[in-house]
Amino acid sequence: MTDHTTLVERRADRVHTKRPLGPNGQVDDHAMIIAPDNFRLTDPFLVLMEDWFSSPGFEWHPHRGIETVTMVLDGVLEHGDSLGHAGALEPGDVQWMTAGRGIIHRELAFHNEHAHTLQLWVNLPAAAKLVETRYQDLRQGAHAVHTEPGVRVQVISGTTGAAIGPALNHHPITGLILDLDPNTKYAQLLPADARAFAYVLDGRAVIGRQTVEQGQVAWSDPVSAAGSGSALTVRTPEGDQRTRIMVFAGRPLGEPVVAGGPFVMNSHAEIEQAFRDYNSGRFGTIPRAARLTTR
Repeated sequence: MTDHTTLVERRADRVHTKRPLGPNGQVDDHAMIIAPDNFRLTDPFLVLMEDWFSSPGFEWHPHRGIETVTMVLDGVLEHGDSLGHAGALEPGDVQWMTAGRGIIHRELAFHNEHAHTLQLWVNLPAAAKLVETRYQDLRQGAHAVHTEPGVRVQVISGTTGAAIGPALNHHPITGLILDLDPNTKYAQLLPADARAFAYVLDGRAVIGRQTVEQGQVAWSDPVSAAGSGSALTVRTPEGDQRTRIMVFAGRPLGEPVVAGGPFVMNSHAEIEQAFRDYNSGRFGTIPRAARLTTR
């Protein structure tokens, strides 16, 4: 257990607002929450997108070298991959996919109706870039939960209090959804050497002494060395609106990042190899799988 007397108080080092991008050929609407334009400031996180889609959605496409964490906010998300997995995720469900050495998958709105999702790309360390592909479908009812007066914390990954999240990691990541009553103060304990972000889904809060509105994300950089603890304090205003916040944290990898479309590696040579492997069929073949009819 962390000794609260040694905790370092975290501050929000910067706050920015998500950028609406509008519709395109795949989605009805989408927004950029974390942009892939300065990996040094977001390490180990790469990008966070919010998507609303019906048809066509995201048809077959590859990934290598990353993990994707997909949260379903509304609707039903249908998914499938080149390893033969297929299924449907409902509101509150989270899918943690380790692309590792290579996967081809698709993400569609069930029955072409609608899906509203958040997708976070988490970088893998160089030593784990080519690990075996792994899917973890983390259903709403399987999330660990930590409660305090006025506070409910869904623990997807890592630990909060006695609650241990179900996600398995190749690099330790804390992943949480905070639900807070109005006029509530809560301190989230985090490793002091981790970089954290807090994205406000609903409501508003003072996070690390900065006011953060709905649709904004606050960043808190590492505050001390490994082995020590820190606290990110969240305060909600008076009123009748509950506040919901997505909080993720992880120690920066401090490694080179080279992105090539759906592949994220440590060098341009590795990106070129990824395209060669994909084009030569080493990721598997694109399935001719039919759409799901039931979920």
